[in-house]
Amino acid sequence: MQESFIRGIDSIIKTYILIKHRMKNKKNIGIFHFQVGGTDGVSLEIEKWKQILEEMGHTVYLVGGDLGTAQGTLITEMFHHLPESKRLRQNTFLRLSDFDPDGYREELDRMTQDLVVRFRSVIEEKDINLILAENVWCVAANPAVAPALDIVRQEYKIPAVAHNHDFYWERTEGFSLTCAAAAELADKYLPPHDPEIKHSVINSLAQKELLDRKGIPSVVVPNVFDFKTPSWEVDDYNRDLRSEIGLNEGDIVLLQATRIVSRKGIELAIDFAKALNAPKRRSVFQERGRYDGRPFTEENRIVLVLAGYAKDDVEGTYKQKLIDKAEHGGVELLFIEDRVDADRSTRENQKIYSLWDTYPAADLVTYPSLWEGWGNQFLEGVKAKLPLLVFEYPVYKKDIKKKGFRIISLGDQIRDYDEGGLARVDDQVIEEAADQAMELLTDAALRQGMVDHNYQIAQEHFSLDALKKHLEPLFTL
Repeated sequence: MQESFIRGIDSIIKTYILIKHRMKNKKNIGIFHFQVGGTDGVSLEIEKWKQILEEMGHTVYLVGGDLGTAQGTLITEMFHHLPESKRLRQNTFLRLSDFDPDGYREELDRMTQDLVVRFRSVIEEKDINLILAENVWCVAANPAVAPALDIVRQEYKIPAVAHNHDFYWERTEGFSLTCAAAAELADKYLPPHDPEIKHSVINSLAQKELLDRKGIPSVVVPNVFDFKTPSWEVDDYNRDLRSEIGLNEGDIVLLQATRIVSRKGIELAIDFAKALNAPKRRSVFQERGRYDGRPFTEENRIVLVLAGYAKDDVEGTYKQKLIDKAEHGGVELLFIEDRVDADRSTRENQKIYSLWDTYPAADLVTYPSLWEGWGNQFLEGVKAKLPLLVFEYPVYKKDIKKKGFRIISLGDQIRDYDEGGLARVDDQVIEEAADQAMELLTDAALRQGMVDHNYQIAQEHFSLDALKKHLEPLFTL
């Protein structure tokens, strides 16, 4: 009896110690990013990390310069689309055109100190004891955020995890640290080198580059998707999406769901759409009909629908270059940014669709990115069970291709760039891609086999369950 009693007491003590240990490891985590609650890749990934961290028992607070559809703390000065943020970014990485070197340093210091005050307030108000820095210590879309967040982190002695999606040296338009203060910013804060910060990157190429350039070790946490949620399908809400944006049921919709920025290589999707719409392939579509049994008639169109926004275009000319190229090639583009957001809503008495509503309206996803840190929209296309047209960008080749996905390939080589700076691949590559797509868009069994195969691979390697295995050691402090 006595031994049984002692064992019982011992069990209670062990349970108490375990609970106390677990409670000690539960954190109030502040996620800091230039914007949250949007349809950009970082915002979408933040939501997945937030979900897993809350399932692990942590309390998570979102802090951003724009909240989109999310609930969180708004610090407007963080937003990277403010005129002063854009000006500072351009004078940091492109050219020192608005300041002399001393004026640049003064402006950086002024904006940094304004943010320090705001960050102190939210950290104290929310009792934040772990910082998750989303892209602010690597890409510096608003350069002042990086030093401000690290100053406050050190001041309050808060450990941190840096989730680095893109680095400033990966800018496709190039970069040039314009003065001593800009170089100092990059050296000290992009990213900070401190044992109290754990670094994660989204691909193995970035992992090696970060170690080589900065001597900072990191772990690779790939982008993921929730494959347990219901499939995106036509329902009562999105059933009218095609008609609302001016499409007919028999039209073939090529969906470009990314932001409209030059590294997305959307010009290759235009070349592909032109080839797919060639008379010899249109006649096959008319003869066979679509994969879903609907006819394709002379009146039906092949349309490239762009669901993303163009406000991140640094030079502000890329969208117009795409329009000009499409007009010259007889390709119909349809921009629907004004009808799409992260969630369903109503704006000015007009129905707004979620990004996920665009996928059931599509027949094929174009993903011709020249560079991606990983590739959110690739997984979205897989989740939607749509065929994918892919330019095999470096990270795809290194980290994704080996899993065995089946795609319509645009190869991995850029032949040259036209007079407007738009990328081109060999004509034969485009023709072969169009032929493969034609088969997939007219053969239900062939199409189903491809999309089911891809779905199974993604579910195994890039699910939320896989993400949890990555995050548990990162957030065990």
